[in-house]
Amino acid sequence: MRKRFACLFAAPPVAPPRITHLLSTGPHVIQRFFRLLIGPLLLILACALPQAASAADGVEIKRAYVEATDEGYRLSANYGFDLSHGLEDTLQYGVVLYFTTSIEFTRPRWYWFDEKAIVARQTISLSYNVLTRQYHVAVIGSVRQSFSSLDDALFLIRRPNRWIVAPRGALKVGETYSVKLSMGLDPNYLPKPIQINALNNNEWRLASDKKTFLYRAE
Repeated sequence: MRKRFACLFAAPPVAPPRITHLLSTGPHVIQRFFRLLIGPLLLILACALPQAASAADGVEIKRAYVEATDEGYRLSANYGFDLSHGLEDTLQYGVVLYFTTSIEFTRPRWYWFDEKAIVARQTISLSYNVLTRQYHVAVIGSVRQSFSSLDDALFLIRRPNRWIVAPRGALKVGETYSVKLSMGLDPNYLPKPIQINALNNNEWRLASDKKTFLYRAE
């Protein structure tokens, strides 16, 4: 009897622990590895980026005008700016830089708030491929172009192609509109750890003042 009760209350046999090979390379293992790796790398990079030692001078809007075409209203503009050594190093680390141009057309109304006829934004990315040693420039959602030097890549950002900001019919012909234009480095596209660093780093405040001019719609 004692042996029967002992068998009834005895603990079930424990299966030997499964040993997973440490060098397993299944898809889920690789994904988990990169997720764990990317976060610390971004934090290290954000800390390694140069602090506000040498601030950039900003962006100068050298020329800007709007012209009416069959496709719509196009903005033609030239910008003057240089990347600081810190931003160049950031680019070499593999961080993509984004430059956003914002334009707004308003028309005053004596009986109500000003009419915002057009509000448009265009963002251009600048990246560097360490393996090919090529710089890439692309308008978001468009085909990118490759360059062998940083100066050539920046030339396209400083003198971008004429940009259609609105179709024909968006403005009332004969009316005069106040146009506000600005352009600069956009930290909103950066990874979160670098965004936090950019808030306290003058080198990331590479932007223009708002340029205002009048345009009579055609």
